[in-house]
Amino acid sequence: MESGTCHTPITKQSAPSLVSLESNPGRTVIEINGVKIGGNEIVVMAGPCAIESLEQLSETARIVKSGGATILRGGAYKPRTSPYSFQGLKEEGLDLLDKVKSITGLPVVTEVMDTRQVEAVAGYADILQIGSRNMQNFPLLEEAGNCNVPILLKRGMMATLDEYLHAAEYILARGNSSVILCERGIRTFEPSTRYTLDLNAIPVLKQRTHLPVIVDPSHGTGYRDLVPTMSKAAVAAGADGLLLEVHYHPEHALCDGPQSLFPEDFIKMMDDLRKVAEAVGRSIHLPE
Repeated sequence: MESGTCHTPITKQSAPSLVSLESNPGRTVIEINGVKIGGNEIVVMAGPCAIESLEQLSETARIVKSGGATILRGGAYKPRTSPYSFQGLKEEGLDLLDKVKSITGLPVVTEVMDTRQVEAVAGYADILQIGSRNMQNFPLLEEAGNCNVPILLKRGMMATLDEYLHAAEYILARGNSSVILCERGIRTFEPSTRYTLDLNAIPVLKQRTHLPVIVDPSHGTGYRDLVPTMSKAAVAAGADGLLLEVHYHPEHALCDGPQSLFPEDFIKMMDDLRKVAEAVGRSIHLPE
């Protein structure tokens, strides 16, 4: 190689892409502590947008587990539009997440924002989440592909499904085949909701990839009163799971309070979801 030049060998990809149904005609099922994501049972991941305190996280975890959630969500690192908004408790938040995981027995999913965080956060989390804003953070995708922890990859708010699947391909190409896709709403000209939840994405992705597909109706709508309806619609459309924001006092939440469900609304919604799941030949996975 000549001095001062950078040469990266390019190999033509003759086989179907790793995310495609052609490469894996069956459906990928990711098992985490007995919870199967991508099978006939629909998995509910629920919890606060951001971890604020041990009391807040543990009480919310107790509520969502009693309602039927089998995976606890909670953000320690928070990507915020404004640099002056609450950015999360970071390492302290991870410690709290670990404590509540031990108390409840629930597996946990939390977001990672930087390549430097992946190894540390993977020591606490059962699932690493890569958020919408980082869907095309290619170094982060590659680093996530190097670890052996399942990845929940959210669709970018302005990404096409082709771009989304190529982002997932980055992770699989590095050797991590445990990827969960998450539709979380896209930016459109409609101002009535925070984003537009693209439920078309569910059947389209199911036609094109073997990876599990879940939906985040909390971010997809931005309003808690719309979350139950869109959750039921997502299940009816074939989603393998839901990612929901629940807070024991949403009116005092430091992050995304307006889209976080009150405990009683979450419990009621879960009852309704069981009926919808049964109607489409599926069921809601319940905690042990």
